[in-house]
Amino acid sequence: MRHSSVRGEGATAQAAEEISDGGADASGTVPPQRGGSRAVRRAAGDRPRRQGRRRVLRWTASVLSLLILGTAAAGYLYYQHLNGSIHTDALNLGETKLGGSKPNAFGQTPLNILLIGSDARDDAANQALGGATDTFDGPPLADVQMLLHLSADRSNMSVVSMPRDTMLMMPKCTEPGGKVHPASKGLVQTNESLQRGGPGCTVAAWQELTKIPIDHFMMIDFKGVVSMADAIGGVPVCVEENVESRTRDGKGSGLKLPKGTSVIQGEQALQWLRTRYGFEDGTDIGRTHAQHQYMTSMAREFRKNAKLTNPVKLNSLAQAAIDAMVVDTGLNKIDKLYDLSMELKKVPPGRITMTTMPWVYSTRPGLDGRVEPMANEAEAVFRMVREDIALDGKGNGTPEGGASPSPGPSAAPGTPSTAPGTPSTAATTAPAAAPAKVVVSVRNATSGKDGAETRVKNRANDVAALLTGKGFTKAAADTRTGAEDTTVVRYATDAQAADAGAVATALGLPATAVQKSEEVSGVTLYVGKDWRTGNAPTPPPPAPTVAPTSAHALNGDNEGACMAIQPGFTW
Repeated sequence: MRHSSVRGEGATAQAAEEISDGGADASGTVPPQRGGSRAVRRAAGDRPRRQGRRRVLRWTASVLSLLILGTAAAGYLYYQHLNGSIHTDALNLGETKLGGSKPNAFGQTPLNILLIGSDARDDAANQALGGATDTFDGPPLADVQMLLHLSADRSNMSVVSMPRDTMLMMPKCTEPGGKVHPASKGLVQTNESLQRGGPGCTVAAWQELTKIPIDHFMMIDFKGVVSMADAIGGVPVCVEENVESRTRDGKGSGLKLPKGTSVIQGEQALQWLRTRYGFEDGTDIGRTHAQHQYMTSMAREFRKNAKLTNPVKLNSLAQAAIDAMVVDTGLNKIDKLYDLSMELKKVPPGRITMTTMPWVYSTRPGLDGRVEPMANEAEAVFRMVREDIALDGKGNGTPEGGASPSPGPSAAPGTPSTAPGTPSTAATTAPAAAPAKVVVSVRNATSGKDGAETRVKNRANDVAALLTGKGFTKAAADTRTGAEDTTVVRYATDAQAADAGAVATALGLPATAVQKSEEVSGVTLYVGKDWRTGNAPTPPPPAPTVAPTSAHALNGDNEGACMAIQPGFTW
């Protein structure tokens, strides 16, 4: 297992200012089978088989291009020797575990994958690609963070980027070895999450903010970007004017391109993904939009590019990509990565939507230029992902509508049956105990997380009585309280998962309200701000059907995207 090096919470935003974003992508191949004479292979149709392998290669490559930050190994599933080279780390180091994505009414299960671009410069290959020398061998930052949501019916894909300048409260994170990183007492720049134990803390921070269950993560560093860009012979990108990313004091990525469309690869592709000064308003937001343009363009190129037919070259690229990548333990084998790629390839580019988390500039002292989530509109995007609503407004398919049902939760490709921090398959499918045997602790959390309202008196007693009337005769009010915006049911062990789910069902709560947590010792109901009166929580307003304009959506088929250039950075 490889863990990220750790630096204290005090890493400043200023130190992170010029750390660069990075990302990578993947391609794949199927090596020829050995054995048998040439005559036999010719009789069996050797040429069609070779063509078939190339088709598989291109399909796999086109799919993996969507995971620009981390799926480089997936297309090489038959190179079993690569299995031992895959670096892994814990999925979630936080206290709250949401239990993984839940199947819909048709038994189809969505997938949520956090893509992380690390700025690590801890080896010669990454240091040779440039950047501030004072960051060499230092603790890495999660400078690119994108949540990829694959719909349950595999009809569409949504990607939500979080600007690296976003300020968040960091959750408590505990490394596998026992080292504890306490929850932050103030806002911390989101890219510092990687220094709080590794990518598992970045996952915990996302999950804490969005309440979206994250099934996997993939993290890659700079050298992976260069290798994957080279694999397809370049990616077309567009700028509205001549651009050179270089300030008078030497900052910037060094990218220099003429007006119009250019095909970039290798180190130039890395410069594009790193560019901040020169795009739009010179902030991290413009850089995020440039990354979206690159990713959608690369996806299209992989689908039509026929150059990836050299097994020797692909094998070396696979090894380089795997060396640059870290995944969670649920994706620790080539066949698991391949299964995931087969699910991703079901989505056509026209149903891929790239977005940025809606944000506002922070007005807090000392945070000039930093951003915070735009409360209502960011939550609208998060809710659409939680409820598996396509961000492009075109809706999802259903089995009746012709969409192909995906396997159930225990068999979904790329989804381990026993991922760290989630209930085991047995615990998930085991029936709940009879209501009269389930011990339920009820806590009053009606003040909400912002504490703007006082707790409603006797609310825990009232809801405990309601549960008793539904057959949960061992439900009782707890003197301990909480602060929750929405009502949730938490449980401590896998064996309690089904019982917690039964409580939620009895109260009409959604599946996302059931969470595994180290904060409790048994099934515990937190009565939130949404349930201050009555016999049921206040239902949320209808979910949006399309992403808000503040999410800056980019469709995967849009070949006309072109980056606006910041004044003063033309030539």
